[in-house]
Amino acid sequence: QVQLVESGGGLVQAGRSLELSCVASVGLYSTYTMAWFRQAPGKERELVATILSSGVRNYEDSVKGRFTISRDNAKNTVYLQMNSLKPEDTAVYYCAAHGVRGTDWGQGTQVTVSS
Repeated sequence: QVQLVESGGGLVQAGRSLELSCVASVGLYSTYTMAWFRQAPGKERELVATILSSGVRNYEDSVKGRFTISRDNAKNTVYLQMNSLKPEDTAVYYCAAHGVRGTDWGQGTQVTVSS
């Protein structure tokens, strides 16, 4: 089982930036697909961004051009740089690691964007 610990959430004004981090305690981290999800109150959890072991990245349409996912395999860490934040980005953000044995989740970190 992969243990994931997120950090970097908080309260920020619209238009500002935040960077989330997620450290994974697992061997062969570089082989995992890493992802960020989010869940707003009353809504289903949605995929925000993914980064494959190859480094290929994909984004949900509403965050394209504003969010950047990256990974540092030497540090077993995945990042989500969030720029030009909007109130609708308010949610609990979850880190996920997908490997051959399935998907593991972090505990989540709250991001609140005020207007």
